[in-house]
Amino acid sequence: MGKWTGKKVAVLHGGRSSERDVSLNTGRACAEALRQRGYDVLLLDVDLEVAARLRGAGIEVVFNALHGRWGEDGAIQGLLEACGIPYTGSGVLASALGMDKPVSKVLFRDRGLAVVDYRVFPASRAAQIVASDLPFGLPAVVKPGAEGSSVGVRVVREEAALREACLEAARFKGGVVVERYLKGREVNVAVLDGAALGAIEIVPGREFYDYVAKYTPGMTQYFYPARIAAEETAAVSRAAEEAYAALGCAGVARVDFILAEGKAFILEVNTLPGMTATSLVPKIATGNGISFPDLCERLLEGAALKG
Repeated sequence: MGKWTGKKVAVLHGGRSSERDVSLNTGRACAEALRQRGYDVLLLDVDLEVAARLRGAGIEVVFNALHGRWGEDGAIQGLLEACGIPYTGSGVLASALGMDKPVSKVLFRDRGLAVVDYRVFPASRAAQIVASDLPFGLPAVVKPGAEGSSVGVRVVREEAALREACLEAARFKGGVVVERYLKGREVNVAVLDGAALGAIEIVPGREFYDYVAKYTPGMTQYFYPARIAAEETAAVSRAAEEAYAALGCAGVARVDFILAEGKAFILEVNTLPGMTATSLVPKIATGNGISFPDLCERLLEGAALKG
């Protein structure tokens, strides 16, 4: 018998972020997996009346399957804390830190992790950013400071394209982050309850692992375990655990790296990674003998108030 057996479970998905469609898929998959395990599940598409709907349904615990703003940035976590409803995943602060790329980069660097050279600009300066503002020059990667799923991310190789990329990133929250472009191996590590499960290698069919490469079937190749040396796997796993601890994460997280120049450069921590049976974290879990329903149930078991 699980901790929440017999309790009313809400799986929150959808919402209003740019990652709504991804979240809808995650929520449906997680709800079905929990139902297979015998849980009483309400699948709830989050709107502005979510607090009243949770109270009206008598929900006792929440499985958070939201992605992006208002679901992954501490907002829904704060609401659930205020309502006294236990929930899966990271708490308010860890979620906010994980979504805020400039702040999380500072924390990672303080922990001794390798961080790609970058500069942060306010959105109001987007139209005036030029290559001479970048100590590392071009090519560079331009991204919003507080979005996920590679939304608004572009690789810029020529000055003529820089202004448009910065204006695009400025449409989203968090200002404009410009990083030195690194060509290397893209490796993601799943961390569950503070321990690394394994590393998966990503080989996108496009210039980098952007939104299209992530969510277009057949566009990207995945290799688990990652095709890297054992000592590299150990090092990137330690770095992922350190990053998870630096933010104060809970439950499962995915830590993204690029391996280049003899180092594992950390890109970001996803505190609510995609969770369908074919998403990266479940792929890694399956490689460790943890089925998708088992993974979902384990995450539900860890639901708690974290304030």
